[in-house]
Amino acid sequence: MDLLKESYSRAFLGVGGLIALAAFLFVPSLSEIPDAGELEPLVAASAEQTRVEIIGPGQTFGGVMNRVELPAADQQAILLAFQEHASPGRLRVGTEVNVRFLRGENEIRGIDVPVNSDELVRLERDDFGWHSSLVQTPVWTDTVFVAGEIERDLWSAVVLNAGLDEMPRGDRARVIDLMDRVFQWQLDFSRQIRAGDSYRLAFEREVRPDGSMRSGRILAAELVNRGAPLYAIWFDLHDDGTGGYYDLEGESLRRAFLKAPLEFRRISSRFNPNRMHPIHNERRAHIGVDYAAATGTPVMATSDGTIQVRGVQGGYGNLVQIRHSNGYMTRYAHLNGFASGIAVGSRVRQGDIIGYVGMTGTATGPHLHYELHKDGRPVDPLNVDIPAGDPIPPEAMDRWMNESDFRFALLNRAQSGPDLRMARAMASGEDASAEGDTQ
Repeated sequence: MDLLKESYSRAFLGVGGLIALAAFLFVPSLSEIPDAGELEPLVAASAEQTRVEIIGPGQTFGGVMNRVELPAADQQAILLAFQEHASPGRLRVGTEVNVRFLRGENEIRGIDVPVNSDELVRLERDDFGWHSSLVQTPVWTDTVFVAGEIERDLWSAVVLNAGLDEMPRGDRARVIDLMDRVFQWQLDFSRQIRAGDSYRLAFEREVRPDGSMRSGRILAAELVNRGAPLYAIWFDLHDDGTGGYYDLEGESLRRAFLKAPLEFRRISSRFNPNRMHPIHNERRAHIGVDYAAATGTPVMATSDGTIQVRGVQGGYGNLVQIRHSNGYMTRYAHLNGFASGIAVGSRVRQGDIIGYVGMTGTATGPHLHYELHKDGRPVDPLNVDIPAGDPIPPEAMDRWMNESDFRFALLNRAQSGPDLRMARAMASGEDASAEGDTQ
């Protein structure tokens, strides 16, 4: 039997071999791959159509629901579902309400309502009625490199920089705020920036689909002020996402107090013990600094502390007074209003919003009057010597050196500059020619 199976197998293999040989000998060889041609692209219409309704002046979200001819029961269900995530009464004029329905059908299957730049409320119908969800606007992250020289002022040097042409104008102005926050303890942008100064930046940002920036963070910065370079490198010491800024030697740029309680501002009146009062027309000590700003501009606590006073205080108008450690106290006057949660006894942290610029009390225009007291005596906030924060600790120094080298090198993507070794030497004083007065 085994011999019979073996005979069949050999016969089968022999026939297969003859077929393969015949195919090789008699099928012509192909020198080129046949061209099957190209098909025209097929465009398929979306199964869903969108109708855009815009909330106009004096109109409401409920009015939009009437316009699209939704039954009263559906309108009520939609409003209740919407209120799970946002208030219909807070929708701004110009809000685009996107009404979705199947192509060729009149029944609405969904509604998308943007409530801010980063969120929209999605309303959808199912077999059990209407339900809602909060949808985050998707973003992507990139890194921007830019350099420039200040010919007239910092605002023009940044906002009109051709390297930022693809960014919305408002976002370019936000870059100035980012720079101000980084160097706010080393430099007063309102009075110390000079023509001929220059800057280099590497910053990362989260970008929305419309090209606007959700958030941004400077990774490395160089600001040359009066010939002296200032450097800032971002480093997340505790690896918790917060991080901070340090110079090239690992010294913290943070101080116990901010240079000023407003972002990018103009000083309208300085500390002066013998100032002529603009209203009373007599010599009165001006024991603070006035910052001109538009009504409603946010005001920040310049240091961690506890609220001592919140309310109307004579010529100060609406006033916030904060007690800080080591005998310091600050006052913020003429406020248009107070931030939510600001109450006597509450704790605030440096940079927290405590109120908004106004002209309450004795004031000729909207501005913030800011005072700094030490051990019960007023001191000039622009000239007080505030101690620095903690430097990079020894146990994190290796990681700091590796990350700072990499982030400093990013500045060369903006414009060629000194290598890190030379910059570190300059910062440590080895090159005396680089020293200068940055104050």
